Amino acid sequence: MGVMELQSFAAGKWVGPDASARKIQSAITGEEVALAGNNGIDFGAMLAFGRNVGGPALRAMTFHQRARKLKELATYLSGYKDKLYELSYLTGATKADSMIDIDGGIGTMFVFASKGRRELPDAHVYLDGDVEQLSRSGSFLGQHICTPLQGVAVHINAFNFPVWGMLEKLAPTLLAGVPAIIKPATATSYVTEACFRLMVESGIFPEGSFQLITGGTGDLLDQLGCQDVVSFTGSASTALMLRQTENLRVNSVRFHSEQDSLNASILGPDAVVGTPEFDLFIKEASREITVKAGQKCTAIRRMIVPQSLIDPVSEALIARLQKTVVGDPRLENVRMGALVSASQKRDVLDKAAAIGQEAKQIFGGDGNFKPEGEGTENGAFVSPMLFRLDDPDHATTVHSVEAFGPVSTLMGYRDIAHAGELANRGGGSLVASVITHDPAVARQMALSSAAYHGRLYFNNRDSMKESTGHGSPLPHMVHGGPGRAGGGEELGGVRGVMHYMQRTAIQGSADILSAVGETWISGAAEKTPPAHPFTLSFNALELGETLYTPEREITLEDIEKFAHFSGDTFYAHMDEEAAAANPFFPGRVAHGYLLLSFAAGLFVEPNPGPVLANTGLEGLSFQKPVVAGDKISVRLTVKRKTKRTDEYGEVRWNVTLFNQDKEQVANYELHTMNAYGDEA
Repeated sequence: MGVMELQSFAAGKWVGPDASARKIQSAITGEEVALAGNNGIDFGAMLAFGRNVGGPALRAMTFHQRARKLKELATYLSGYKDKLYELSYLTGATKADSMIDIDGGIGTMFVFASKGRRELPDAHVYLDGDVEQLSRSGSFLGQHICTPLQGVAVHINAFNFPVWGMLEKLAPTLLAGVPAIIKPATATSYVTEACFRLMVESGIFPEGSFQLITGGTGDLLDQLGCQDVVSFTGSASTALMLRQTENLRVNSVRFHSEQDSLNASILGPDAVVGTPEFDLFIKEASREITVKAGQKCTAIRRMIVPQSLIDPVSEALIARLQKTVVGDPRLENVRMGALVSASQKRDVLDKAAAIGQEAKQIFGGDGNFKPEGEGTENGAFVSPMLFRLDDPDHATTVHSVEAFGPVSTLMGYRDIAHAGELANRGGGSLVASVITHDPAVARQMALSSAAYHGRLYFNNRDSMKESTGHGSPLPHMVHGGPGRAGGGEELGGVRGVMHYMQRTAIQGSADILSAVGETWISGAAEKTPPAHPFTLSFNALELGETLYTPEREITLEDIEKFAHFSGDTFYAHMDEEAAAANPFFPGRVAHGYLLLSFAAGLFVEPNPGPVLANTGLEGLSFQKPVVAGDKISVRLTVKRKTKRTDEYGEVRWNVTLFNQDKEQVANYELHTMNAYGDEA
């Protein structure tokens, strides 16, 4: 393989490296493998291209249309994983490491595509919370909505996950409807560039949806405005430097940061030698030291165990680490590859030496260490390193210095409160794990430590077969942490999408709110359907179309028959004296579920038609009791429509029950699946 000349993708064109380009070396051999960088890139043109071309095209689509494209892109990339694996070896990653990066990134995109279809509307506006009544009669209402920012998201990613780092930020950004400019870390940018090139070649997303910078960012941050976002992953020192950019502060540019942290793993006092939890702790701790050669923002840097278990934990960890073969990641017997670069190796060794001033090194640091494989003598290899700290209360370096490599420190605690204090000494982390089978220990740790960690991972014999591991951020859950960890959040499903949207309070009449939110709300204009709504296809139904049913009288015989048939003979339905003594009822009342059954009988059209299935209801509430002799009627209104498959869509109906005095007695949202029909 010759030297790769990495290109940026700016304003729709590929731009190669110039004389300012930086050389990139193989982590395995130290040989030059790529060139990246061009000082002549017009970053203003990139921003304009994203804002004026990519942004409008993305915002023209609904959430569901963008989600479908995410799924299509993830499927496309899945066909090229082997090509990306081959490049990934040069970063020092083993095949298993590369799968975490490449398969993990593609999997994250699949998850956001799925959650976008399930949890976001097939619309252009996301409704955040319920309608608020702001006036006495309800003619003036309020609701919060979220809409896509009309700028560009600048993604600055770390070197350790060149594919996942790009895709885990890109998926929620595109789902929100915002274009992105991606800046990967130069050291591994050849893997990112290869994946990005596939994304462009797929032609799945509109032009301008994403751009790429392989090299420096020049004056890019100085040109951002209030509609733009910076999402950063990397070191705390780099994050601090970027945060201090004057233009970001002046224009209040959103800045999300996920940075290094001194993550901890705590062994519960119940997890003694011989328990499944003890063995699980040793397995997870050793794995977090060696996977990706410890170059994970979620890796375990501090192991906090009962003082009585320090010796057996030390012995078990050392025995496991001794079996770890370090070397060329392409070799079958190798379990840990190289650090990403020679400069990263120097940094890790320097940080390990600083930790060694406070803690005793009990494994690693052997001057005779030689990695497996030919030509590895100039590679960025180090052995796993384990330290033991006997006085954690008076230590400072161990709780403040992170060696971003296969380095971890073992320390003892007196009791659970002390364990929490030590975990919190890290000043904020992405994740802390607690290995315990005792729920009381878990609760105490959550109360004492949750405020200091973005994620608390509990594991034991009950969950260990299916758990994903201490160091695995999942797209369903937030990834980030307070304090040293950056104070930001990524992933987290729809929460991650909201980082790229603006929450706005909308105030006005019911008709205004319905039009803005693409959802009918009570009090808005109603339409008379041309036929019974259940005879109209999904495409023929219009929001606000309303059916009013005839009345049906509730008799005492109905109540008693329903009670005996269903088995619900609760006293409020069967005992007049006891029911009258209840402050909620005037006497015997109809069952709430009897009312729902009668309501369905009033509005359902029984013949075969476009309604395929009733899939549930939400928000059921009963406002006023119904007694024998009362008459109920129903208002059925088309509230929202969402396409689901090529054959049918979901219709959400507002169902309101009234008594003979036009007082509301119950309300809920009914969900049905309806065939599309032939109408346009």
